[in-house]
Order: sequence, then structure tokens, then C-alpha cells
Amino acid sequence: MQSQSDDEAQSPTPADHALAMLAISLLSAIGEGVGIADREGYFQWANDLLLNQSNTMRERIAGGCRQFDRDFPVPPKGVRLPADAPTARYESSISEGDRYYEVVIHPIAPSVLATLGSGMNRWADCLVIVLRDVTAAKRLQLKINAIDQAGSELVRVDAEVVRKLNAHERLKMLEGKIIRFCRDLLHFDHFAIRLLDDRSGKLELVIGAGLPKEYDSFVIRPALEGHGITGYVAASGRSYVCQDTAVDPLYLPGVTDAKSSLTVPLRLHDKVIGVMNVESVQPHAFNEEDRQLGEIFARYIAVAVHMLDLLVVERSATNQTISGRVEVQLKEPIEDISHEISTLRSHPFASDPRVSSHLDRISRDIETIRSSIKECAAGPQSLLGVEQAMADRSTDPLINGKRILIADDEQRIRKTIGDVLALRGASVVLCEDGKRAVNVLTAAGPNAFDLVISDIRMPDVNGYEVFAASKVQNPTAPVILMTGFGYDPHHSIVRASQEGLQGVLFKPFQVERLLDDVRKALAPK
Repeated sequence: MQSQSDDEAQSPTPADHALAMLAISLLSAIGEGVGIADREGYFQWANDLLLNQSNTMRERIAGGCRQFDRDFPVPPKGVRLPADAPTARYESSISEGDRYYEVVIHPIAPSVLATLGSGMNRWADCLVIVLRDVTAAKRLQLKINAIDQAGSELVRVDAEVVRKLNAHERLKMLEGKIIRFCRDLLHFDHFAIRLLDDRSGKLELVIGAGLPKEYDSFVIRPALEGHGITGYVAASGRSYVCQDTAVDPLYLPGVTDAKSSLTVPLRLHDKVIGVMNVESVQPHAFNEEDRQLGEIFARYIAVAVHMLDLLVVERSATNQTISGRVEVQLKEPIEDISHEISTLRSHPFASDPRVSSHLDRISRDIETIRSSIKECAAGPQSLLGVEQAMADRSTDPLINGKRILIADDEQRIRKTIGDVLALRGASVVLCEDGKRAVNVLTAAGPNAFDLVISDIRMPDVNGYEVFAASKVQNPTAPVILMTGFGYDPHHSIVRASQEGLQGVLFKPFQVERLLDDVRKALAPK
């Protein structure tokens, strides 16, 4: 049997041609630009996606080929690279308009050239070009970078700024940043953050934008059923995309024109501390990419809110610690002064009325110092300047005859405020906690009180709920909230401030400051 020559053996058959056409079809359908070019960047072959690129893009690819040739020149004839030599490779990112591409250039593998045979030597120095459209991945990365930058801004603590702001002002600053960043990154129409109140088990609205007043009219708790998407996310710890509010069984109407929503949990150390919810007036406004971005940003929000709480708690603990230390350090010298006064009183010259008067004044001042130190050391369980305020029994024309409700679970503070205001002519109702205050407000009916003063941190019912109950009965009646060193675990101050809170007092405060705020609240508008 006669054998075929090498040339005949390598001649393409119809089957080879069909296979080659199939390969070309596959290379044209893979969604990537694929081609072969010489080292000057001239295409020897390319699929449609690569051939249809603009002249500018093709020139930039050719520039990559020339750069490859400079970095990895063709070995001299007769020189063979070792088998374990690293594969030469050129990679570059290219943008054109609003599209982003990645180009990869490398030589044809020696094993492929060997398969092609000696008749294909003209391809030996050519380069393989692969062009990928990475626009979607690039845009996602840009958004993630923007979220990282925004998140870093949220958790950044500027010592100078923090020192100048109280707890209310810090949270207002954080609220503004969160809303601004979320609007830029997630493009919402309505936005809300709820934090879980461990004592009541409710998800309290603390930050919102674009929400109607009645948005927080119903109670939401973490639950897989019966408390809407927000309750489901808080209970399950999983984010949720609602594509169409009209047909989603979990969605509870909150904003009348909302058509779709994205809800993600706020996590801290694997514990869900709250929920972030964004809504759009367009259906199908959020996708899986938005879910991913929302989850990343929610982690920053959780850390930022937690840091603010830690700052307030630290401030409270530090104030009490310092006040206690001052009391201890001053105790001995004050006792020494008292002892010296007793010694001086036994001296003959103490019979002089003028000397006796001076000693009496020093004794009174010492007692005042003792009382003030004790009040400061008591921290938020006390008020300052009580004796002076109680000594003044004159009626105040702005306070006289006004009906004032006072709610505080600390009996001493509640009674002190009541006594001071009663001395100035007010008709006072004292409530031992928030629940009692809400019941009194509801039972009294519309316009029963001219002013409400309430502590924020009370059992069962917090300061915001007292504020809300007051506004239901008398929308124009001012409300003043109080809190120890700015501690506000339910963020009642921010919520109430959005709805017309008159003022905030941070315990321990001077009674005269209380009177000033009461006068401002009751002054004719």
C-alpha cells in the first residue's frame, strides 16, 4: 500500500474545512473579541466583535502588540526557550466612552504551532488578542469603591467636631450623611432606618427621608409573618428585594406611591440591630447588584450608629467617674476648712459681729460647695442649682396658670421640676413613667396641657412615644425632652426633632436652664 506524502497528509480535507468554519463561528459567538495579529498590531484574522471596534480602539490594541514586542522580543533563530519558561503576557485596561474593556495579548503556544505543522510557520511570531467587555464589573467596582469611601466617612471620628457637638447634634450630622450617601448610591424615593429596641422588642424609626407623618403609626417587630418585609428581614437576617409592592405578599403599605423596595439588615457582630429600607416609585427599581451594595453600606451604618452610642455611654461614664473623683479629692480640704472655722469661732475676736458674719458666710459657702459636688457626683439622677431656684418663690408671668405635664421615672427629678414650676404658678401633673404619661395625655383629651416635659429613657414607653402622644392631642403644644449626658438609646431626639421638638435638656442641667427653656416654649409665638 502506497503511503501518503507529508504534504498530502497535511492537506485540509472538507471535514477539516467544516471544523475550521465551526471554530470561527464559535469564536464569533463567545461574546469576546478574539484575533491574531503580527507584532506591529496588524490583524491576520479576527472575529466580528474585534473587527467591528472603532479605529481608535484598534490602534490602542495595536499599541499593546508593539509594547509586547518590546517587552518580549522574538528569540534569535536557533534559540529555544526552556520548557518551564514563564508565559509572556500583556494585560491592559481600556475605556472608550462609557464602556470599559480588558485586553490580553500573548504569543501562540508552541504546542499549537507544532500541531499546525511546518506549513503554518508564518504564524510563529504572531500574537493572540482577547478583548473582553468588563463594563458591568467595572461599574460595580466603582460603586463598591464609592460605598467604601462613603462608609469610611460615616465611621470617621473627627475629635474636634465631636468635642463641639452634643449627642443630638452628632446624630443629626450622621443622619444627613447617611441620607445623602444613600440617595447618591441607591437612588431612592423613600428611605428609613429602624433600630431594634431591646426592651420593647420594637423596631423604632430613627432616620427617614421622604416619609409621610403616618409612616410610623403602626408597631413593627422582628417576625417572619405579620410585620411586613421589615419585620421579616429583622427576624431572618436576610436582605429582601420587593420588585412589585402590588403583588408581594410580605409588603405592608407604608408609603402610598411606593412600587418596589430594598430592605437589608443592619448587623453588628452577627447580631441584627436594625433594618434599612429604601423604596422607589418605579416597579423593579432594585436588582441583585443593589442588594449587594445595600448590604455593604448597611454594615457601615450599623458601625457608625454603634460608635455614636458608645461615645454617649463613654461620656456618661466619664462624667460620673470624674465627678466622683472630685468629691473624694475635695472632701478632706473642705473638712479642714470647716475645722478651722470651728477653731476661729472659739477665739475671743469671733465675738466681733463683723468677724462672726464672715465666718457664717464661709460656712454657708462650704455647705453650698458640698451640695454642688454631691449633685454633680450623682450624675443624671440630679439637677443643679435647686436650692437657689427653690428660694425664689416669685410667680413668673409666662409660667403662671399654665398646665404642664412632667414625666420621669426618677422621683427626685420629677418632684424637683414639679415643685420649681409650681412655685412659679404652673398647674403641674407628675407621671412616674412614660406609660402613665401617655395614658394621662390620652384621657385628658385635646388641648389639656400647654407644655409636656419628659425624660427619654423610661421603662416600657420612651420619650418619643410621650412626644407623639402629646402631638396627637395638641399638635401645637411644645414638648421638652430630657436625657442623662445625652444618652438616647432609642434616638428619640432625632425622631422628635423632625416633627417639631421644642428643646432638649442634658442631665445634670441647671434648673435655671430648665426655666429658660420653659419660658421660651410658653412665650407667645
